[in-house]
Amino acid sequence: MENGLYIGLSRQMVLRTGMDLVANNIANASTPGYRAQQPLFKEYISDPKGARDPISMVTDYGQYDNTAAGPMKITGNQLDVALTGPGFIGVNSPEGVQYTRAGNFALNNERELVTASGYKVMGEEGGPIKIPVNALNISIDKLGRVSADDNQVGRLMLREFDNVQSLYPKGNGLYDTEENGRIAENTVVLQGQIEGSNVQPIREMTNMIEISREYQSLQRMLQNDHDRQRSAIQRLGRPAGS
Repeated sequence: MENGLYIGLSRQMVLRTGMDLVANNIANASTPGYRAQQPLFKEYISDPKGARDPISMVTDYGQYDNTAAGPMKITGNQLDVALTGPGFIGVNSPEGVQYTRAGNFALNNERELVTASGYKVMGEEGGPIKIPVNALNISIDKLGRVSADDNQVGRLMLREFDNVQSLYPKGNGLYDTEENGRIAENTVVLQGQIEGSNVQPIREMTNMIEISREYQSLQRMLQNDHDRQRSAIQRLGRPAGS
């Protein structure tokens, strides 16, 4: 296989990854707290057996999140919270403590604060936040302190990270990281609101069209190169004088 085919195929593989991310962004355009994901590319130099002309190919080595805040939607629900600032809320997931900005919370059968997927919201002390049975009014202040009928029952675990890109999306609005977060100092909690997705559907649809066109263009290039090689082989294989 010639270098042009290697390069074209490497680019098509990267475009496929980009298309997967675009499709995922569009699917989560209405998911609370979701942040659009973009692929990261770099040049990969292949130097087989010390060849004079190394092959320059494309490879994807990860992704990054668009950290712009999503639009705020007022719901009036006393269990809903939105965050302004860089912080995340700790959640007790099956894989351990993970983090989210999706604040559309609810109460489970034990009256513990949980996410839309049923995972317990972590309190600052490490345990769940439980609301008394007879509580009529639930308030959550800007520092994340949760009160029931003016009696504090817990405080949201709010964390900030030096490198936000170290948080890797795990699904269900959750992020995981190996970085030890610090107690939030620049994050404000807003009760009765939800942060929406920061995905811009029109831009994502435009990206999808551009990726599709580039993929088709590469496919035509690869087919033309294949036809050229086949034609050359057929000519070289003909008997002399035929």
